[in-house]
Amino acid sequence: MKVDFQQVDVFTTKPFKGNPVAVIHNGDGLSTEIMQAIANWTNLSETTFVCKADHPLADYKLRIFTPHSELPFAGHPTIGSVAAVMERGLKPKQEGRIIQECQRGLVTIIQEDDRFFFELPEQKVEHVDEEIVEHIAEAIGVSNEYIEDRLIIDVGPVWLTLKINRDVNIKRLRPVMNQLMKAIPSGITGVTIFGDSCNVDSLFEVRSFAPGEGVPEDPVCGSGNGAVATIVRKMALPVTEFSTSQGSCVGRDGKVDIRYRDGHILIGGRTVTCIEGKLTV
Repeated sequence: MKVDFQQVDVFTTKPFKGNPVAVIHNGDGLSTEIMQAIANWTNLSETTFVCKADHPLADYKLRIFTPHSELPFAGHPTIGSVAAVMERGLKPKQEGRIIQECQRGLVTIIQEDDRFFFELPEQKVEHVDEEIVEHIAEAIGVSNEYIEDRLIIDVGPVWLTLKINRDVNIKRLRPVMNQLMKAIPSGITGVTIFGDSCNVDSLFEVRSFAPGEGVPEDPVCGSGNGAVATIVRKMALPVTEFSTSQGSCVGRDGKVDIRYRDGHILIGGRTVTCIEGKLTV
Protein backbone atom coordinates (compact mmCIF):
# COMPACT_ATOMS: atom_id res chain seq x y z
CA MET A 1 0.00 0.00 0.00
CA LYS A 2 1.31 3.45 -0.90
CA VAL A 3 0.18 6.74 0.65
CA ASP A 4 0.99 10.33 -0.29
CA PHE A 5 3.67 11.95 1.83
CA GLN A 6 5.02 15.47 2.34
CA GLN A 7 7.70 16.77 4.66
CA VAL A 8 7.06 20.39 5.53
CA ASP A 9 9.48 22.73 7.29
CA VAL A 10 7.51 24.94 9.69
CA PHE A 11 8.19 28.43 11.07
CA THR A 12 10.60 29.26 8.26
CA THR A 13 10.76 30.01 4.54
CA LYS A 14 14.24 28.51 4.19
CA PRO A 15 14.46 24.73 3.67
CA PHE A 16 16.12 22.87 6.55
CA LYS A 17 15.93 25.87 8.93
CA GLY A 18 12.56 25.28 10.63
CA ASN A 19 10.92 22.31 12.35
CA PRO A 20 10.00 19.53 9.91
CA VAL A 21 6.79 17.54 10.17
CA ALA A 22 6.01 14.43 8.14
CA VAL A 23 2.47 14.67 6.76
CA ILE A 24 0.82 11.42 5.64
CA HIS A 25 -2.30 11.92 3.51
CA ASN A 26 -5.23 9.47 3.25
CA GLY A 27 -4.55 8.17 6.74
CA ASP A 28 -7.97 6.56 7.25
CA GLY A 29 -6.80 3.13 6.11
CA LEU A 30 -3.94 2.97 8.60
CA SER A 31 -4.18 1.43 12.06
CA THR A 32 -2.95 3.26 15.14
CA GLU A 33 -0.12 0.72 15.41
CA ILE A 34 1.06 1.45 11.87
CA MET A 35 0.81 5.20 12.46
CA GLN A 36 2.98 4.89 15.55
CA ALA A 37 5.47 2.70 13.69
CA ILE A 38 5.74 5.29 10.90
CA ALA A 39 6.26 8.09 13.43
CA ASN A 40 8.98 6.08 15.13
CA TRP A 41 10.61 5.43 11.75
CA THR A 42 10.57 9.07 10.55
CA ASN A 43 12.06 9.97 13.95
CA LEU A 44 10.88 13.57 13.61
CA SER A 45 9.47 15.40 16.60
CA GLU A 46 6.00 14.79 15.09
CA THR A 47 4.39 12.90 12.23
CA THR A 48 0.77 13.58 11.26
CA PHE A 49 -1.96 11.64 9.48
CA VAL A 50 -4.68 13.49 7.60
CA CYS A 51 -8.05 11.70 7.81
CA LYS A 52 -11.66 12.41 6.93
CA ALA A 53 -13.41 14.57 9.51
CA ASP A 54 -16.02 13.10 11.85
CA HIS A 55 -17.29 16.49 13.06
CA PRO A 56 -19.61 18.27 10.58
CA LEU A 57 -17.83 21.61 11.04
CA ALA A 58 -14.33 20.26 10.47
CA ASP A 59 -12.49 20.30 7.15
CA TYR A 60 -10.33 17.30 8.10
CA LYS A 61 -9.17 15.30 11.10
CA LEU A 62 -5.53 15.19 12.15
CA ARG A 63 -3.80 12.54 14.23
CA ILE A 64 -0.43 13.56 15.66
CA PHE A 65 2.35 11.25 16.82
CA THR A 66 5.77 11.71 18.38
CA PRO A 67 8.23 8.81 18.00
CA HIS A 68 6.82 7.42 21.26
CA SER A 69 3.13 8.32 21.57
CA GLU A 70 0.05 10.06 20.16
CA LEU A 71 -0.64 13.69 21.12
CA PRO A 72 -4.08 15.32 21.45
CA PHE A 73 -2.74 18.49 19.79
CA ALA A 74 0.54 20.07 18.74
CA GLY A 75 1.41 23.40 17.18
CA HIS A 76 3.97 23.06 14.41
CA PRO A 77 2.31 19.85 13.09
CA THR A 78 -0.97 21.78 12.85
CA ILE A 79 0.62 24.52 10.75
CA GLY A 80 2.66 22.13 8.60
CA SER A 81 -0.33 19.89 7.96
CA VAL A 82 -2.72 22.69 7.00
CA ALA A 83 -0.09 24.04 4.60
CA ALA A 84 0.20 20.56 3.07
CA VAL A 85 -3.54 20.00 2.60
CA MET A 86 -4.01 23.49 1.17
CA GLU A 87 -1.19 22.84 -1.31
CA ARG A 88 -3.10 19.73 -2.37
CA GLY A 89 -6.21 21.77 -3.12
CA LEU A 90 -8.36 21.64 0.03
CA LYS A 91 -11.36 23.96 -0.27
CA PRO A 92 -12.34 24.85 3.31
CA LYS A 93 -15.97 25.31 4.25
CA GLN A 94 -15.16 28.95 5.12
CA GLU A 95 -12.78 30.92 2.93
CA GLY A 96 -9.62 31.88 4.80
CA ARG A 97 -10.63 29.82 7.85
CA ILE A 98 -9.87 26.11 8.22
CA ILE A 99 -11.24 23.90 11.00
CA GLN A 100 -9.02 21.03 12.13
CA GLU A 101 -10.44 18.19 14.19
CA CYS A 102 -8.05 16.47 16.59
CA GLN A 103 -8.20 14.68 19.94
CA ARG A 104 -8.22 18.03 21.77
CA GLY A 105 -11.30 19.13 19.80
CA LEU A 106 -11.79 21.63 16.98
CA VAL A 107 -8.93 24.01 16.21
CA THR A 108 -9.50 27.13 14.10
CA ILE A 109 -6.75 28.02 11.64
CA ILE A 110 -6.63 31.37 9.84
CA GLN A 111 -4.75 31.92 6.59
CA GLU A 112 -3.16 35.32 5.98
CA ASP A 113 -1.23 35.44 2.72
CA ASP A 114 1.65 32.97 3.19
CA ARG A 115 1.14 32.51 6.94
CA PHE A 116 -1.15 30.25 8.94
CA PHE A 117 -2.27 31.05 12.50
CA PHE A 118 -4.01 28.59 14.81
CA GLU A 119 -6.10 29.53 17.82
CA LEU A 120 -4.37 28.01 20.80
CA PRO A 121 -6.72 25.57 22.58
CA GLU A 122 -7.97 26.73 25.96
CA GLN A 123 -5.07 26.76 28.37
CA LYS A 124 -5.18 24.97 31.71
CA VAL A 125 -2.70 26.56 34.11
CA GLU A 126 -1.31 25.06 37.32
CA HIS A 127 1.34 26.16 39.76
CA VAL A 128 4.37 23.92 40.09
CA ASP A 129 6.03 22.65 43.24
CA GLU A 130 9.25 24.55 43.96
CA GLU A 131 11.21 21.35 44.61
CA ILE A 132 10.39 20.19 41.07
CA VAL A 133 11.58 23.54 39.69
CA GLU A 134 14.86 23.19 41.59
CA HIS A 135 15.54 19.75 40.07
CA ILE A 136 14.71 20.98 36.56
CA ALA A 137 16.83 24.12 37.00
CA GLU A 138 19.78 21.95 38.01
CA ALA A 139 19.26 19.70 34.97
CA ILE A 140 19.17 22.60 32.50
CA GLY A 141 22.12 24.33 34.14
CA VAL A 142 20.62 27.49 35.60
CA SER A 143 20.44 28.68 39.18
CA ASN A 144 16.92 28.75 40.61
CA GLU A 145 17.38 32.42 41.53
CA TYR A 146 17.33 33.33 37.82
CA ILE A 147 13.88 31.82 37.24
CA GLU A 148 11.36 34.66 37.28
CA ASP A 149 8.16 32.73 36.61
CA ARG A 150 7.14 29.08 36.49
CA LEU A 151 3.85 27.46 35.51
CA ILE A 152 2.53 24.16 34.19
CA ILE A 153 0.50 24.99 31.07
CA ASP A 154 -1.69 22.42 29.35
CA VAL A 155 -2.49 23.26 25.72
CA GLY A 156 -2.79 19.62 24.60
CA PRO A 157 0.88 18.95 25.25
CA VAL A 158 1.64 19.93 28.84
CA TRP A 159 4.63 22.25 29.23
CA LEU A 160 6.38 23.11 32.46
CA THR A 161 7.31 26.63 31.42
CA LEU A 162 10.04 28.80 32.93
CA LYS A 163 10.74 32.51 32.36
CA ILE A 164 14.50 33.04 32.72
CA ASN A 165 16.03 36.33 33.88
CA ARG A 166 17.66 38.54 31.23
CA ASP A 167 21.06 38.07 32.90
CA VAL A 168 21.11 34.50 31.56
CA ASN A 169 21.71 33.76 27.87
CA ILE A 170 19.53 30.68 27.44
CA LYS A 171 21.37 29.74 24.24
CA ARG A 172 24.39 28.88 26.37
CA LEU A 173 22.54 26.42 28.59
CA ARG A 174 23.44 22.75 28.03
CA PRO A 175 20.80 20.54 29.66
CA VAL A 176 21.76 17.09 30.88
CA MET A 177 19.01 15.09 29.16
CA ASN A 178 19.03 11.99 31.37
CA GLN A 179 18.83 14.18 34.45
CA LEU A 180 16.14 16.36 32.90
CA MET A 181 14.04 13.36 31.91
CA LYS A 182 14.10 12.12 35.52
CA ALA A 183 13.20 15.59 36.82
CA ILE A 184 10.13 16.02 34.60
CA PRO A 185 7.04 14.79 36.51
CA SER A 186 4.71 12.16 35.11
CA GLY A 187 2.03 13.67 32.88
CA ILE A 188 4.24 16.56 31.76
CA THR A 189 5.24 16.54 28.07
CA GLY A 190 8.39 18.57 28.57
CA VAL A 191 10.02 21.82 29.65
CA THR A 192 9.91 25.11 27.74
CA ILE A 193 12.19 27.96 28.79
CA PHE A 194 12.32 31.50 27.45
CA GLY A 195 14.31 34.67 27.98
CA ASP A 196 15.08 37.97 26.29
CA SER A 197 16.17 37.66 22.66
CA CYS A 198 19.27 39.19 21.09
CA ASN A 199 17.50 39.35 17.70
CA VAL A 200 16.01 42.70 16.70
CA ASP A 201 12.93 41.06 15.16
CA SER A 202 11.96 38.89 18.14
CA LEU A 203 11.04 39.64 21.75
CA PHE A 204 12.06 36.30 23.28
CA GLU A 205 14.34 33.35 22.64
CA VAL A 206 12.60 30.01 23.31
CA ARG A 207 13.85 26.45 23.88
CA SER A 208 11.70 23.33 24.37
CA PHE A 209 12.82 19.94 25.69
CA ALA A 210 10.79 16.71 25.68
CA PRO A 211 13.30 13.86 26.17
CA GLY A 212 10.60 11.52 27.48
CA GLU A 213 8.83 11.79 24.10
CA GLY A 214 11.99 11.04 22.16
CA VAL A 215 12.57 14.74 21.41
CA PRO A 216 15.60 15.97 23.39
CA GLU A 217 15.23 19.49 21.97
CA ASP A 218 12.36 20.52 19.70
CA PRO A 219 13.74 22.79 16.94
CA VAL A 220 10.74 25.16 16.89
CA CYS A 221 7.73 24.34 19.06
CA GLY A 222 4.26 25.79 18.39
CA SER A 223 2.59 24.58 21.57
CA GLY A 224 5.65 25.52 23.64
CA ASN A 225 5.38 29.04 22.25
CA GLY A 226 1.70 28.94 23.16
CA ALA A 227 2.76 28.26 26.74
CA VAL A 228 5.16 31.21 26.51
CA ALA A 229 2.34 33.42 25.19
CA THR A 230 0.20 32.37 28.16
CA ILE A 231 2.83 33.55 30.65
CA VAL A 232 3.52 36.75 28.69
CA ARG A 233 -0.19 37.61 28.81
CA LYS A 234 -0.09 37.04 32.57
CA MET A 235 2.88 39.46 32.76
CA ALA A 236 0.58 42.17 31.29
CA LEU A 237 3.19 43.52 28.90
CA PRO A 238 1.84 46.31 26.65
CA VAL A 239 1.90 44.17 23.49
CA THR A 240 -0.84 42.77 21.25
CA GLU A 241 1.58 40.82 19.09
CA PHE A 242 5.23 39.80 19.09
CA SER A 243 7.62 37.24 17.63
CA THR A 244 9.97 34.69 19.15
CA SER A 245 13.12 33.00 17.87
CA GLN A 246 13.85 29.32 18.37
CA GLY A 247 16.15 26.64 17.03
CA SER A 248 19.60 28.22 16.82
CA CYS A 249 20.96 25.77 19.40
CA VAL A 250 20.18 22.87 17.04
CA GLY A 251 21.19 24.59 13.81
CA ARG A 252 17.77 26.01 12.89
CA ASP A 253 16.42 29.53 12.49
CA GLY A 254 12.73 29.50 13.36
CA LYS A 255 10.44 32.46 13.84
CA VAL A 256 7.05 32.21 15.57
CA ASP A 257 4.47 35.00 15.37
CA ILE A 258 2.14 35.45 18.35
CA ARG A 259 -1.01 37.58 18.53
CA TYR A 260 -3.67 38.30 21.14
CA ARG A 261 -7.11 38.71 19.53
CA ASP A 262 -10.56 38.80 21.16
CA GLY A 263 -9.40 36.80 24.16
CA HIS A 264 -7.62 34.19 22.03
CA ILE A 265 -3.93 33.46 21.56
CA LEU A 266 -2.94 33.00 17.90
CA ILE A 267 0.27 31.18 17.00
CA GLY A 268 1.50 31.45 13.43
CA GLY A 269 4.28 31.28 10.92
CA ARG A 270 5.37 30.40 7.42
CA THR A 271 6.21 27.03 5.88
CA VAL A 272 8.14 25.46 3.02
CA THR A 273 7.59 21.96 1.62
CA CYS A 274 10.92 20.13 1.28
CA ILE A 275 9.88 16.60 0.24
CA GLU A 276 6.91 15.17 -1.68
CA GLY A 277 6.35 11.57 -2.68
CA LYS A 278 4.91 8.18 -1.76
CA LEU A 279 5.36 6.14 1.38
CA THR A 280 5.07 2.35 1.26
CA VAL A 281 3.30 0.85 4.29
